Amino acid sequence: MPDTDLDFSEEEIQRYSRHILLPELGGSGQAALRRARVLIIGAGGLGSPLLLYLAAAGVGTIGLVDDDRVELSNLQRQIAHATDRLGQDKTASAAIGARAINPLVKIEEHRLRLDAATAPDLIPRYDIVCDGSDNFQTRYLVADACVAAKRTLVSAAVLRFEGQLSVFKPHAGGPCYRCLYPEAPPPGFAPSCAEAGVLGAVTGVMGALQASETIKEITGIGESLSGRLVLWDALATRFRMIRLARDPACPVCSAL
Repeated sequence: MPDTDLDFSEEEIQRYSRHILLPELGGSGQAALRRARVLIIGAGGLGSPLLLYLAAAGVGTIGLVDDDRVELSNLQRQIAHATDRLGQDKTASAAIGARAINPLVKIEEHRLRLDAATAPDLIPRYDIVCDGSDNFQTRYLVADACVAAKRTLVSAAVLRFEGQLSVFKPHAGGPCYRCLYPEAPPPGFAPSCAEAGVLGAVTGVMGALQASETIKEITGIGESLSGRLVLWDALATRFRMIRLARDPACPVCSAL
C-alpha cells in the first residue's frame, strides 16, 4: 500500500522542493514536519522569526501563546508584525504574517499568559515547545511543565548583543532547564530587553537557530543540542559551546 504521508500535492512539492532535495530530510522528513505540532511561547523578538521559519518549513500546526498587543517599539525586531497592525493582538498579527508565507499551515492562537493553571493543560497538546518568553517566571513555568509532560523544550534568550540556546529533553536522558539554572535570579538582578536594550538582528539569529533545532528534533536529523548550551556574542562574532550535565539531585527531573 502507498505511504499516504508522502502523498504531497503539486503545490507542496513545489513549495518544499528545496527540503525534499536534501537527502538527510527528503519526503519523509517533510511529512514529519507536516504532522508536527509545535507550541511557541511568545510572539515577540524570538517568536517572530521562529514562527515564520517554521511556517515556511511546513510545520503542520503551530500554537502561539501571547497576551500582548503590537506596539511601535516592537517593530525594530519583531518581524512577524507590521506597522498597519499596531494595536492588534500579537497572536492575531503574527498569524497573519505566518499565513501570508504559508496558508497550508494551521495556526492556533492562544491569547493568554501562561500560568500554573493553563500551562499543564496546554503544553501536552503539542509535540515540541519553543520558549521565546521575556521573563524568568514564564521560563521556569514552561520548563517545569515540559518536564512533567515529557515534552522537548527548545529554549532561547537574548539581551543587548548576546544570545543563548539549548534543547532540554530530560525524558530522553538529557538535562532540564533547572539543571542549568536551578532557581530564578532575584528581582532586578538581570535587566530585561525593555530596560537594557537589544540589537534587533540578535533576536533574528537566535530565533532562526531555534527554528533549525526544532526542525532537527521533529525530523531526527543531525545531532541534538540536548546537553549543550550555545552562547553567541554578536559584537565579537563569536560562538561558544558549553557542555551541560544532568543534575542527579535536580528536584524537577531527577525522578524521571
